[in-house]
Amino acid sequence: MTSKNGIYVSPTEFVQFGGNRRQLGVQLATRNNRPDFNDWSMLLPNPDPVLKKLGKDIQVYRDLRTEPQVGGNIRRRKGAVLALEHGIDRGKAKSRAAALIESVFARLPMNRIISEILDASLYGYQPIEVVWGKVGGYIVPVDLIGKPAEWFHFDLENQLRLKTRQSPIDGELLPERKFLLPRQDASYDNPYGFADLSMCFWPTAFKKGGLTFWVQFSEKYGSPWLVGKHPRNTPPSETDAFLEQLADMVQDAVAVIPDDSSVEIVEAQGKGGSAGVFERLLMFCRSEVNIALLGQNQTSEANSTNASAQAGFQVTRDIRDADKLLVEDTLNELIGWIHDLNFGDGVLPKFQMWEQEEVDEVLAKRDKLLTDSGAQFTPAYFRRAYGLQDGDLVEVAESAATASTAEFAESENGFPDQEALDAALEELSLEDLNQDAKTMLTPLFKRVAAGVPPDELLGELADLYPGMDADGLQERLARVIFVADLWGRLHA
Repeated sequence: MTSKNGIYVSPTEFVQFGGNRRQLGVQLATRNNRPDFNDWSMLLPNPDPVLKKLGKDIQVYRDLRTEPQVGGNIRRRKGAVLALEHGIDRGKAKSRAAALIESVFARLPMNRIISEILDASLYGYQPIEVVWGKVGGYIVPVDLIGKPAEWFHFDLENQLRLKTRQSPIDGELLPERKFLLPRQDASYDNPYGFADLSMCFWPTAFKKGGLTFWVQFSEKYGSPWLVGKHPRNTPPSETDAFLEQLADMVQDAVAVIPDDSSVEIVEAQGKGGSAGVFERLLMFCRSEVNIALLGQNQTSEANSTNASAQAGFQVTRDIRDADKLLVEDTLNELIGWIHDLNFGDGVLPKFQMWEQEEVDEVLAKRDKLLTDSGAQFTPAYFRRAYGLQDGDLVEVAESAATASTAEFAESENGFPDQEALDAALEELSLEDLNQDAKTMLTPLFKRVAAGVPPDELLGELADLYPGMDADGLQERLARVIFVADLWGRLHA
């Protein structure tokens, strides 16, 4: 049932024509519509559960980097990305634009910039301030500087704001093309992104606490106990002095005591199991930190096998590729800004990172296939493609190269054998070929003439195929193939 305003798509559901078109381009599920929304501040708190529990900012995560295992894993994770090759892929971009981008990136301290961008995976987000300047008539970035993430926050519209002396709570909006903002797994609900160090906080805290108790346990039970014995009615002052002598004896192994007193050395027995509890706790916390930052704990544990270490390395490579993509997206956004300010619209060059060994392996397989197919490469190509130096390849003598080239060169008359085959193919009767095809497709034409819909006809093709007479067409094509093969054998 229809009306001028809409249509009933079911007995109980009515869809209105054009009545809600204006709402289609508007967000309805926003924070302003939530029942628990308070508009007294523009500040959107960081929803990180660890920071909310502690009531602190990202400085807590910065302090974690002083812990040896966390700091070492961070260096290892960043080092995996910094070890990659990087450069500008011109693609179909104009040469003038590509040359400008390449010159800009050649002047920037890329290792530091990439390392600061990678902090986004540690803290969730990492603002990068772009310092612009005019070089050679172009407006280009002269430096990129990572700024402390705790200086910034997001407002209710998920816009980045800088906390300033004039606006320490709400912060101030930032100008366009001034701050790059790499983020990890950011969403509408959490524009701050996900901080990997949030997964390291509690394991590190428990490890520090367990280490403290382990040290106390070792001090208490790792050394033998000295038990002093003195007469029952000894005055307290003499007892205290005797105790101080025993304490000194623990350090110096030397003591002077009255002849009516004695010292007994008692070893701690049966405490090895208790010490193992602390060790297992520390090893568990170590594994949790490794998994949080590296995605595995196989390559950093002493009892891992080579097979498990290789499997763990693959997981680490996946995380490395995700970090690499974060760097590429951030710097490609910068390339878009440079291009817009200097050239306007057009195809953009791309910043890319890659592992040279992987590229060399793929390139070598491709070159081998081409070589097996008869292609020949010059020494200049191998030097350019594989980064070889002069003298690494044996140069082919010019005379031999010339002879080889002449051997495969075309004759003045072209390829007479191929021309003969082409002429024979052109003399094939198109009428005969059409008749053979018509005979084969007769069952299909009959179904079309009967008015079978296309969708049903498509489903019947498998049933119609056994009834198609393709003998004539197959015989004619077989003759052509036989003649071509025979001609090639005779004239090779």
